[in-house]
Amino acid sequence: MSGFGPGDPFLADCPARLAVELIADKWTVVVLYGLSKGPVRHGELIELIGGISRKVLTQTLRRLQAHGLVRRHAYAEVPPRVEYELTPLGATLIEPIHMLTEWAREHGDAVLDALDADPEPVARGN
Repeated sequence: MSGFGPGDPFLADCPARLAVELIADKWTVVVLYGLSKGPVRHGELIELIGGISRKVLTQTLRRLQAHGLVRRHAYAEVPPRVEYELTPLGATLIEPIHMLTEWAREHGDAVLDALDADPEPVARGN
């Protein structure tokens, strides 16, 4: 018996699982961290993050905006200017992101060592 019951976190119909799926996306944490210092323009995020296409960044920002983690502000200027910033809800994720970053710094080499020591080939990255 698994010990899980209806309404437990991480089951299919639970909001906690949906939230984890959102932040587990490859680019979500990186984009949120990129916005942690204040409002940033799309092009600035591209340069700051590196390795993300404009299309994927746009999709990620739209998804985060739809879930209430990011706010988009379009200024009525010529040329047009758009900035993105964290909402108060999105800002609550910065401390956990810092904790994960510190864990990765502390244990990243051990994770790579374990991967290299495993005789079974594993696909790296998705």
